[in-house]
Order: sequence, then structure tokens, then C-alpha cells
Amino acid sequence: MGNSGRRKPPLAAPKRSRAGGGRARKSTRRAPRRRSRNPLVRLMRTVLRLLWRLVWGIGWRMGVVVLLVTGLAVAYTYTTLPAYQTLMDGRARGSVTLLDRDGEVFAWRGDQFGGVVTVDTVSPHLRDAVIATEDRRFHYHPGVDPIGIASAIRINLSEGRGPLSGNGGSTITQQTAKLLCFGETYDETRWKSEAEYVSYCRRTSIWRKVREAVYALAMEAKYTKDQILTIYLNRAYLGAGAYGAEAAAQRYFGKSAAELNPSEAAMIAGLLTAPSALAPTANLERSQDRASVVIGLMREQGYLSADQAEAALARPAQLSEAAEQQAGGYFADWVMGSGPEFLTRDTTEDVIIRTTLDQRIQRAAETAMKSTFTDKVREESKAQAAIVVMSADGAVRAMVGGRDTTVIGAFNRATMAKRQTGSAFKPFVYATALELGFDPNTVVMDEPYCLDIPGSGRWCPENYSRDYKGRVTLTQALAQSINVPAVKIARRAGLDKVRRVAGDFGIESDLADGPALALGVSESTLLEMTGAYAGILNGGSSVTPYGLTELRLMGEQTPLMSRETGIGERVIRESAARKLVYMMSRVVEAGTGQRARLPRREVAGKTGTTQAARDAWFLGFTADYVAGVWMGYDDNTPLTGVTGGGLPAEIWRETMTRVHEGLPPKPLPMQRPAPRSSSSEPLPQQRAPVVRGNPIETILRSLFGN
Repeated sequence: MGNSGRRKPPLAAPKRSRAGGGRARKSTRRAPRRRSRNPLVRLMRTVLRLLWRLVWGIGWRMGVVVLLVTGLAVAYTYTTLPAYQTLMDGRARGSVTLLDRDGEVFAWRGDQFGGVVTVDTVSPHLRDAVIATEDRRFHYHPGVDPIGIASAIRINLSEGRGPLSGNGGSTITQQTAKLLCFGETYDETRWKSEAEYVSYCRRTSIWRKVREAVYALAMEAKYTKDQILTIYLNRAYLGAGAYGAEAAAQRYFGKSAAELNPSEAAMIAGLLTAPSALAPTANLERSQDRASVVIGLMREQGYLSADQAEAALARPAQLSEAAEQQAGGYFADWVMGSGPEFLTRDTTEDVIIRTTLDQRIQRAAETAMKSTFTDKVREESKAQAAIVVMSADGAVRAMVGGRDTTVIGAFNRATMAKRQTGSAFKPFVYATALELGFDPNTVVMDEPYCLDIPGSGRWCPENYSRDYKGRVTLTQALAQSINVPAVKIARRAGLDKVRRVAGDFGIESDLADGPALALGVSESTLLEMTGAYAGILNGGSSVTPYGLTELRLMGEQTPLMSRETGIGERVIRESAARKLVYMMSRVVEAGTGQRARLPRREVAGKTGTTQAARDAWFLGFTADYVAGVWMGYDDNTPLTGVTGGGLPAEIWRETMTRVHEGLPPKPLPMQRPAPRSSSSEPLPQQRAPVVRGNPIETILRSLFGN
């Protein structure tokens, strides 16, 4: 019987479930995706698939091209990189280190580089602080950190800035590439100044970011991580003119970079973000706050234990004594301006300058300035003052050019401000008279006195007290700063001779031609005047104030220039100078300068107050030092209630009291005149000549006696 009408049995038995339930396992085959019947949807899907294929097709090819171009750029850059040892010092100019008279550093100028350090020679705390602050994945990326860049862009956009403004996400390697300016060195023919070059190197743009990345990748291929970090530690600018870790450690803490503790290392590492603004010499508190943030980062990343971090926060870094005081800024600027420009202001070498500065005396002057203005000048006053202290040979021991004693590059009123000298000029009038044979006991009439000045009319000098003393000696006239006798003596001695004597003593400013010369209408600087008074103290020889004693290149022992004294040629006889010292001592003992007295020590000096009290002076000396003080307003506003015998004399006394601490008293080199009669007026039989206003009467009296 055939089976043509039957269904053929399957060739294999259907699968059964293992449980034996007889039910077949459900098929896992995915059902075919149903195509949308909507033609618009099908069109969009087709377009997207085509776009993806296009993007992918172009993208991977472009990626290959970019990788090839980048690889070629990195390879080329690699061939241009020098040995890393040559990249340590990237300064365009040199530095000047200034030493005081004892050989101690007190100031730096120019671009300071303390010497090459390596990752192995610096303090490990500094190395760790830099990595923790600037690039925590430094040891794991190839020079560019995509994670860091993405994070920086996110932060910038969230804070409303452009993607490249603010945080840059740069690695230490990229920062080093920027410090190297991608291999472009400073060229005077291309950039107008070093500042323009630095600005160019720091410029940010997409293209420069690409160059930075290529240069960083090449550096990672050429150098080891330690070598890159070494370059960075040596080239980074760390504020206050310090380039590199060693210069910063010496500048701020007076120690080697190898000796930095965690708090000091954190402070230096914290400067990398804003070296000028965060420099501890500019704002110590702000620098300490930044350092505490760095210490926190070091703790988070395991570079410091909890105890170490707590100890560092409890004892923040402090400046060295020299860095904290910032003593002698005005003095340092003056020395830099007085030396050869190519070895000071524009030096390309590292220069060592030894100076005459005495830091003890400098502190005394600065303290006297601050205490006087704090205690005796109203807070809102804009009055200024200046102080100069020097030895009798012209060696300047201290200089304060204004009330703010910690500035650098500021207007120096001790050397730059030319002001009328007032009665402080009178010693040169009497120096001329003494040189011509006058005596401290020579009598002159203080009386109403008028002169006809060609081109100016009638001039009648008046005394500050508005009265007249009658017959007075030259000593009395100087002690009481009486004007009429000074004018008479100047005319009798000869105005041209007075100008010559003052000029020979070192007053180089233009001196007035008329008789008002005797009253100090000419202008001079405090430094000039103090130097001229030093000539009186040293016995009558001219003095050139000086601060530089030796200049040499760093590493060399033979000085390029040196100086041992500022004493020049003799101006007046020593006997005349000694008589003048006596007359000036009476200014302090019984005259207008009594506020300048020092206990158990002889002092000579002279006050000076100009017309309308626009300037007030006191200049004087002991057997050891000469000091000058000027006080006034920069805009010539008259002082209120201030004369040379007032606040300037008090500042002088405060300064010199501190200067002479521990020094034994010495007598002044003065010659006292022969004893006079007990009468306050010279007797008729005395031979002391009388100087009157009428020149004919003067001649007759000199011929026939009084």
C-alpha cells in the first residue's frame, strides 16, 4: 500500500526538554526587524547611515593623517632639541648681588639664578610639592594629559570663561616647553625688549597649544621625566627676580634648595601660579595661604603624612631676616645707578658688588624714620623725609629715600630731589670767611640792611625772628641762624669765593649769583649736602659720596673695579675747618639745633628752613659719622609748624642715637677760640673786626681800628 497521501515523518526526532516534560525548547532566533512603513522614517535612517559611513570613512583617514603629521612634527622637533644640560639657565640678562660692608647679602637686582639643581639635589619636599601642585599625573602621561585638558576646559566653561582662558590643563612638560619658548631664543632684532619676548612666549592660542603639545611630546621622547623636571625647576620664575629653585630658596629663606622643609617647599611651589603676586616679599600672608593649599594637596596625594601636614600648617614658612627687612632698597638702587651700566642695570653677566652699607646703621635710620612719623606726624599727612648717614671719607652707610622703606625702584628723595637748602648752606659762607682769616669771634652788626640788586630792585633780607641782635660774633650768628650777618659776611668774603668753596666741597648744583646765595636759595640734594658736611668733619677736604667698593664677576676673585675712599683735594685749611666745627657745635649746644643733642657726645650741625617752610633740613656730625635729614612735601606744599630745628633734628637725633649704640664717645675735631671777656658784647679794645653794611665804613674800620 502506498503512502503518497501521507505526511513524511521528520528525519530527526524533535528535541526534548531535559525535564522530560515533552515540551520543545522555545527558539532563540531573533525575529526579523520590521521595517517601518513610514517612508519619511526610512529616508531619515538611510541618510543617517550614509552620513555615519561618510564620517567614519573620512574620520579614520583624517586620524591617520593627523597621527602621521604629528609624528613627523614630533620627530623633527626631537632632532632640534639640545642636550638638557644646556637648558638650565634661560635668562636674557644677568644678576647683581649686593653685599654690605661685612660681605653679607642684603639685596639682589636683575634676574637672579642661584645655580643648577637637579631632581636628586633639591629637597624631596620641593619636588613632591611641584608635582602635587602642577601635574599630579606627571609620571604617567606622554607629555600631554587629555584628562587634565578636559577637566580644565570644563572648569573654564563652568566659570563663564573661554575654553582656553584660566585653567590650561598643561602638564609640567608643556609648561617647560613654554618656558623654553619652543626653542626660540631672545633676539634683539626681532623683539623690542625682553618683556615683549616674554609676552610672546606666554601667548595663548589654539595654534600655540598645538605647538606646545608637539614640543612636549618631543621632549618626552628626548628626555627622561627627571630631566624634564630638572629643567623646569631651574627655569621657572619664582618672583622677586628669582629664576629657579636655588635662587628662590636663597632669596626668601637664605638657604639652599636642598635644605627646604615642607612648609618652605610648599611656599615656593605655590608661587608657580602667580610668582609676582604671591611672592612672600610682596605679601607674606597671601603666600602662606597659598602654601597651605599646596600642603593640603601633598597630603591628599600621599606625599606628606597627616602628622607632617599638620606640623607644616602649624609652622608656616617665614622669610629670612635679610628678605623680611628688605633693607637698603634705596641704597641698592643708588649703587646700581652709580656703577657702569653694562655691569649693573643692563648686565648680561652675574655680578657681585661689595658696598659700604652697614645694615645696623641702615636699620637705625629706617627705625628712626618710622617711629618719628608714627608718633609725631598725623596719620593723614603726605609729608616725606629722607636720611643719609656716611663716614667722614664719604662712604655711605645708610640711605632712606622716603617714608616707605621697603620699596624698590621708587623715587629716591635722598639723591633725586633737588630742594632749596635754606640756612643749611650757611656753613660754607663761614668756611670761606674763616679761610680768608676771619675768626669765630669776629663781630658783625645785625641791623636793618638793604641792597639794590641790578635787574631785581631793592632787597632787604630779614631774620626769621623779625628782630635784630646788634653786635654779634660769627659764632653767635651761625648758632642763631641770623640772616643779615650771613649776607654781609658772604659779600665781604666775595660771593664768587663762597660759590667756589661750596662747589669744591661737593655741591655740584647750580648756585645763585646774587647775595641771596648766603641764605640757601640754591638747590641741592641731601646726598650732596651730607657729603659736603663730611668734608668739614674730615678737616676741610672735598668728599665724593660713594657706595661701591668692589665689583667682580661671579666666580672670579679679581675685581674689575674698586674704591677705598671718597676724599679728594683740600678745600680749606684744617685750622679753618676745626674753627668751623666749633661754631657748628654751638648750633646744637645753644642755638637752633638743640633738639639734636646726644647724651654724653659732642655734636655739630646746622638747621635749615626755606621760604614758607617748604623744606626743612638738619645736617650734622659726631666724631664718627655724618648724617643729613630732609623733610618736606613732594609737591612743595609748605610744612605746618615744622622747621629744621624741629622734626628733622629729632629724626637726626633718633637715628644717631641708635647709630652710636655701643660706641665710646669721642671729642669732635674742633678748635675753640681764645677766651673772651665775660661781657656779652665785645669790648672796644678787642681787635675783632666789625663787619657793617657800608663797605666804605668797613674799609675805614679795618684801616684805623674800631
